[in-house]
Amino acid sequence: MRRRDLFKLGGLAALGASTAACGGSGSGSGGDVELQFMYWGSTFEKAAVERMLKQYEQKHPGVRVKPLYTPDEYDVKLNTLVASNRLPDVGYVPLAMSFRLGEQGKLVNLHPYLKKYPQLAGYLPDAYLWTGQDNLHGVATANEIELLWYSKSALAAAGVAPPPADAASAWTWDQLVETAYKLTVDQNGKHPDEPGFDPKQVRQFGISSSITYGAAWYGFLRSNGVDFADEAGKKCLLDTPEAVEVFQNLQDLIYKHRVAPGPGQLAATGDDVPGTNILLKTKRVAMVVDGHWSLLDMNESKVDYGIGVLPKYAEPYTSTQVAGASAVFAGGKHEQEAVELFAFHNDPRYVDLFANGLWMPQEKKYYEDQAAVDSWTKNDLHPPEFRTAVVDYARDHGVPVFGNRVKNMSSISSDVLTPALQEIETGKRPAGEILKAAAPKISSMLQGWQHTQDV
Repeated sequence: MRRRDLFKLGGLAALGASTAACGGSGSGSGGDVELQFMYWGSTFEKAAVERMLKQYEQKHPGVRVKPLYTPDEYDVKLNTLVASNRLPDVGYVPLAMSFRLGEQGKLVNLHPYLKKYPQLAGYLPDAYLWTGQDNLHGVATANEIELLWYSKSALAAAGVAPPPADAASAWTWDQLVETAYKLTVDQNGKHPDEPGFDPKQVRQFGISSSITYGAAWYGFLRSNGVDFADEAGKKCLLDTPEAVEVFQNLQDLIYKHRVAPGPGQLAATGDDVPGTNILLKTKRVAMVVDGHWSLLDMNESKVDYGIGVLPKYAEPYTSTQVAGASAVFAGGKHEQEAVELFAFHNDPRYVDLFANGLWMPQEKKYYEDQAAVDSWTKNDLHPPEFRTAVVDYARDHGVPVFGNRVKNMSSISSDVLTPALQEIETGKRPAGEILKAAAPKISSMLQGWQHTQDV
């Protein structure tokens, strides 16, 4: 399962473990404290999280942590635990669900703990998830962003320059399309702009950029001067000319230019699409828009990859905070220890999920202080272009993804937005027609932006 599937709008992630294993914290033999940490992720992430929990136990004698790895139907199983009042102590929470659970009092308010744990008070402002004034129900687990990944060997074979690794030099959309033509070839070696090209027998697509996954296109939207909704969060702006241009361009990659795969064209079996690391390693696709979290799988899979910034319209932008939430669940017997585990679980000083390439830190110092930047990026798992293509890009050109900030996003996504985007992806109608019909429906469901405040 691709990690971006875990971050779909509305938090409808596909994640899970045996719900019978959960039941809140307790005491182990000899009076030791036992906590439960519930999480999702790939097998690579599973191993990394287990290492982190072992480190926590080593630094906190007398506390044991039971990992509850939940790779399927996470939201369903977590809802079951909520209903039966058998919650774990700490864990991942789909974003939309975190706001609901926060409002219901199912998550510990972390605001009073900010003074005790200074690293929690030094996070990037957009990391904090607020249910209301001074009610901090959680944080985005990591500051993941969207990037342009590419196969070095595929680009070298085509004789094209790689995408720029700094925002100031970002490609225009036309430059992306031009390069994608050169990288797209059918089984006979023909490009889409050559006579005899067979779009049904494409050996390598030039680019893959999702239409249905909000984080993938939100940076394009902001780069073209428009947001998902107006300042009040009550009027949808997807029917504006700027937004329509973005989505028509994405649709054109598939059906006009024929440089990107359409629905089902990359599926290995059924609807299962290989991860970005596999697509690049097999050269099924030469360039892919996907999240930073792909770095772990890239390195584990020994992919010959490179990282570039996204193409731009005007000012370059990328989505940030593309992650699920982390929270402490209310009602546990050991809230103090649970908060300590929460503060530990994404601290780069103690865990290797950052140095290994899965996560990006939430503390501001890891983007500003050179020694702090080096502490998680100066290793063989981070390519030379990482500083400009990721660290500087996130700091100077990142915008928090709208799906984390729009109230009622789960219903909006499932009822209107996702079906509209899926229709755009089919290419049966122009993007403008679909968005002009969908935007008023979304506006009628909008309830404003989620609360934000300074810590």
